[in-house]
This record gives sequence, C-alpha cells and structure tokens, in this order.
Amino acid sequence: MNVLTKAIMVAGFATISVVAMANPAVKAPVMPEHVAENQIVNHAAMAKVVTVKQALSLKDDTKVELKGHVVKAMGDEKYQFRDNTGTINVKIDDKLWHGKKVSAKTPVTIVGEIDIDHKPAKHVSIDVDAVRF
Repeated sequence: MNVLTKAIMVAGFATISVVAMANPAVKAPVMPEHVAENQIVNHAAMAKVVTVKQALSLKDDTKVELKGHVVKAMGDEKYQFRDNTGTINVKIDDKLWHGKKVSAKTPVTIVGEIDIDHKPAKHVSIDVDAVRF
C-alpha cells in the first residue's frame, strides 16, 4: 500500500468517526434524579417502585423505591417509614438527609435494598441508598 492510499483510508475513517460521534439522533442516557453526576449506574439493577406491603414479601437485596413518609426516628440512623399500605423499618445514613429537616408530613421517596434478618425471627427492613424530597 502506498502512502496516498493509507492517507485516504485514514481520512475516511476519521470522517466516519466524526459523523458517528456528531449524530444528533443518538441521545445520551438520562440519569435518574437521585444519581450523582460522577456516580456509576447499573441500569439493570434500577430500583422497582413498590409499596411497603409489596416490599415486605420481596427477596433479600432486591432494589426498591418507595414513596411515603418517615414517621418516627428510632435512633442509630433507624427510622419507621409509612405509606398507605403499611410501615417498615429503614436505615438511613445521616449524610443522605443532606441537612434537610423533615417531619412525618413531609413526602419522601427512598431508594435502597431489602434487608432480611432471620435471627431471632424474620425481620424485613430497607437499607436506604438515597432519599429524595
């Protein structure tokens, strides 16, 4: 292959690459509100929106999203969460509140995983990863 042929091939590949990158029909994925800009997201593991009643019957480590109210602080970053189907205990790290004060009347959305402890008896709770107001 001579130099001219190589130059034409390189120019062709560069043109194709630029056109592919500049294609306005290709849209970047939209991140959910609770995802930080620099956070890696596993879209296959996105949380499923459920009620408290549904959450109580799910498997351990299931990703969930619930909408309701934090109605009671139980100490040590543990709270009671309520929606119109029931109540469940949740663990919310202090940093997830972002300094925002909430009352039992403040609607919140929590995102986290089901946590099932079997000793001494079966107890279902949610380990919260994000709180939205």
